[in-house]
Amino acid sequence: MTESQHSKADQHPENSKAPPQRAREGEGAIRLFSCLTGLTLVMAVLAVAYWLLIASDRYVSEASVIIRKTDSVAASGFDLSMLIGGIAGVNRTDQLLLREYLLSVDMLKKLDAALDLRAHYSDPRRDWVSRLWLEDMEWFHRHYLSRVAIEYDDYAGVLRIEVQAYDPKTALAISNMLVREGEGYMNQLGHEMAETQVNFLATQVNLAQLRFQQASQSLLAFQNKKGLLSPQATAESFNVLIAKLEEQRAQLQTQLASLPRTLDRDHPNLVMLRQSLAAIDRQIDQEKAKLANPTGKTLNTTVEEFHLLQMEATFTQDLYKAALTGLEKGRIDATRMLEKVSVLQAPTLPEYPMEPRRIYNTVVTLLLAAVLAGIVKLLEGIVRDHID
Repeated sequence: MTESQHSKADQHPENSKAPPQRAREGEGAIRLFSCLTGLTLVMAVLAVAYWLLIASDRYVSEASVIIRKTDSVAASGFDLSMLIGGIAGVNRTDQLLLREYLLSVDMLKKLDAALDLRAHYSDPRRDWVSRLWLEDMEWFHRHYLSRVAIEYDDYAGVLRIEVQAYDPKTALAISNMLVREGEGYMNQLGHEMAETQVNFLATQVNLAQLRFQQASQSLLAFQNKKGLLSPQATAESFNVLIAKLEEQRAQLQTQLASLPRTLDRDHPNLVMLRQSLAAIDRQIDQEKAKLANPTGKTLNTTVEEFHLLQMEATFTQDLYKAALTGLEKGRIDATRMLEKVSVLQAPTLPEYPMEPRRIYNTVVTLLLAAVLAGIVKLLEGIVRDHID
């Protein structure tokens, strides 16, 4: 080595240490990638062994239900929503409401009380991965949701129920109880709604009847107080009497005017006509005073009060009739609009464990393991190239 080379090496001693240090770091990364590759293969082998040898069989019971209204009148009309919904008379909201109830904690409590579902899903004879470990209600409900699938087919308008259990009889029992309890729940909701509607209408009928009775009693009491069955008819009879008196007065005035002007003022005919005319005038004034008077205590005031009371009685009577009509219509509608849960596919008794899907899960596990191992090997190759 020349002196210039020795001087350069002495001036930069760290350069001689850098390559070995990078090599050691690269070897550590390579060992890490090798460990990751081995871990991936070990996990894949364990997962495959679990799917093929350890995983407990789970049987699947299936059922399909649909909610239909008994409203034949409404179902006969054409609506664009029928084309979108797929089936006429199917209420999507009711279907989703039934789905939420079947997946609720209340439904789980009923299933547990009837079938001891918690003990079934936490059976120690089953594999430790699929069985229920924590038995508190929150984790129990989560496990229940992982074993019961209820999906709404938006096109067909059908609710599809799938239940997984460790034996066929339990799967069938759960599915049967879901269908039965769902039908009872929807019928209960329908009856409660119909009963509420009818009770409300019946209350309105009672109120309308009470108002009508009060108005009728007020009108009757007014008639008894005034001693008049119909003030309007009485006022009309007074008008007829006044008209006749007016006619008689006109006739007397005509007769008085037809007498000769040469007659003495004390002539008997003249005196008799004047007295008759004065009597008729007094009678007319008396009859008119009965109809109208500045004091207000006359027949026209009575007629006005009678009209108001009669209008109130007529109005409350019309309300009462309308309430009765509405009650009968509401009863018919309540009966006609009740919902019925129809079972399209009865719960099936499974004969073969469809879950877990062992071959499918094994293939997916191997593919994922291969992808992960390939990624790790690719990173390892990049590190090797960087070291070289």
